[in-house]
Amino acid sequence: MAYKVLLIDDEPNALEGLLLLDWASLGFEVCGTCGNGRDGLLRMQELEPDLVITDIHMPLMNGLEMIRAWRSQSGREIKFVILSGYSEFEYAQTAIRYGISHYLLKPIFPEEAAEELEDIRRELEQAERGRMMNELVKCGETTALLKRLLLEQPLQQSDARLLSKLNERSDNWKVCLVEWEPEECPGLREKAALLLAGDAPVYLLDQEEGQLCVICGISGDSPASFGRLDELRREYPGAAVYIAAGAPVHMLERIADSLQTARIALQHYFYQPEASGLMEYEAVYERPFSSRYDHIRLTDALMSAVNTLDVAGFRLALETAEEHFRVELVAPEAVRKFAIHLQYRMLEAVSDVDGNPFGDMLADIRGAGMRNTSISLSGLMGQLASFGEAVIGLLVQERQDSSHGTVGEINRYIGEHYREALTIQKLAEIFYLHPVYLGQLLIKKNGMNFNEQLHGLRIGEAARLLREQPQLKLSEISERVGYANYSQFLKQFEKKMKMGPNEYRHAKT
Repeated sequence: MAYKVLLIDDEPNALEGLLLLDWASLGFEVCGTCGNGRDGLLRMQELEPDLVITDIHMPLMNGLEMIRAWRSQSGREIKFVILSGYSEFEYAQTAIRYGISHYLLKPIFPEEAAEELEDIRRELEQAERGRMMNELVKCGETTALLKRLLLEQPLQQSDARLLSKLNERSDNWKVCLVEWEPEECPGLREKAALLLAGDAPVYLLDQEEGQLCVICGISGDSPASFGRLDELRREYPGAAVYIAAGAPVHMLERIADSLQTARIALQHYFYQPEASGLMEYEAVYERPFSSRYDHIRLTDALMSAVNTLDVAGFRLALETAEEHFRVELVAPEAVRKFAIHLQYRMLEAVSDVDGNPFGDMLADIRGAGMRNTSISLSGLMGQLASFGEAVIGLLVQERQDSSHGTVGEINRYIGEHYREALTIQKLAEIFYLHPVYLGQLLIKKNGMNFNEQLHGLRIGEAARLLREQPQLKLSEISERVGYANYSQFLKQFEKKMKMGPNEYRHAKT
């Protein structure tokens, strides 16, 4: 069975790039395309896709407005993926609040898109199995009503009586989210159902693959059910199982508020040790996440270390970035996007190196996507450290292999152009090298820095002209060998020859 996918983007090139993917091998078929959110709503109603991939910025109605409109007017569930540029993270944050956990970063890389789509296909398959289980175990009407409440969709006329009966079962309600890696914790959903069996009132709803929403009626600060759910972590020692409880609400009509606060609490695992237990919203609500951080400065510091092959500097810059994220409590999704962007930048640095081995390492972090708790800050920084050090190691090897011939070319160029306004920056641009690395390379191979080499050639030529063309004025010689400043010529000549140019001329004639 192929899942139907609808593509929405106002940029023809972006749509063309998506259409080039091998959809059939990934288990999908493209059922349609369009260029704005308003047409997207109509096409979703008409085509009933399983998956919608949408850009954020579009005319008439943007992608997030379209998703909000669909969620408010339709009971049919569709999985959404947003297309996002690095500068659009504030919109991606809104998507997170809508429960969208997948995105594709522009420009589209076919390999990364394929990995993301494979994950989505598995989630769709898991969702199908989950829906079948819910139909067998839970009352369909109750489950449908609770889902509408969680999604803040309009209620049906027939919902009023059932909602009134449910509210009578408890004075307060709270959402608990359980999240895990399906590969590490097989059968966790079923074990959770067994742990909660007999608890009243408790309702289990599958959110997506690896995430379970538990709605509990409570009488105290936390229901006993949540304590039993914590036993799941002991069932899977060493595996990542995260359990977060939202704020209580007085009636089920406001249960979406509890779900939202549970999601916020879940994100706080990002800054916690791996063994942290139940995360309560009441314990973290006074520590809101920040979206303010200087990503340009942090990225430049790290890429400067990569470009200069400075492993120690890279580690220090990474430690500085991690400390900054912790102190400022930067939103986890912002940090993850920073990590992905940084790795793309590092991949660019080795894009021309034969046998680039870093695709799988990039997938490790990219696979976390926008999931709240797939990886902690410490784990993310550890992966970045390994990735960055491996990139620097490859660059060191590659530049060692090619540096001998490169220095010969650079020296020949300097010898032919030393009379011009030549600088290390200009050389770096000509030979596509970082200026700091180029300077270090010249010192290592020539035994002197660039300025010493340049002044040596100029003063050597000036000495020849003084010997062979005594009729030339000193100012003419200064200009011919590349000095725009006459006093600089005199200074460098005396430093090199241990006498002034006039004294040298008289001594040699």
